[in-house]
Amino acid sequence: MDENQVFPVDNEDDDVVVTLNLDDGSEVTCEILTIFDVNDQDYIVLLPLDKNGEPNEDGEVFIYRYFEDETGAPSLDNIESDEEYEAVSKRFDEICDEDFGE
Repeated sequence: MDENQVFPVDNEDDDVVVTLNLDDGSEVTCEILTIFDVNDQDYIVLLPLDKNGEPNEDGEVFIYRYFEDETGAPSLDNIESDEEYEAVSKRFDEICDEDFGE
């Protein structure tokens, strides 16, 4: 994914849906599951949807750094280190446990 890329939001749906343009030129539509912070950095969790707009069958999610630029436009950035990814994944698991129970 291109760094600092603004993504369009589909406001017609009850769930907030965005379309990501991937490095290989393909697009994937995702539902925003949550935005949370770890160590003063915001992260966004996206659930890829299939061609029918349903969640993917294997439960795969995408996690990116999330920020807004000086104009307030939302942007995403890749998580660069394994340590950062582990910390963010752990916090997302905690959020899932809080929201959905075990």
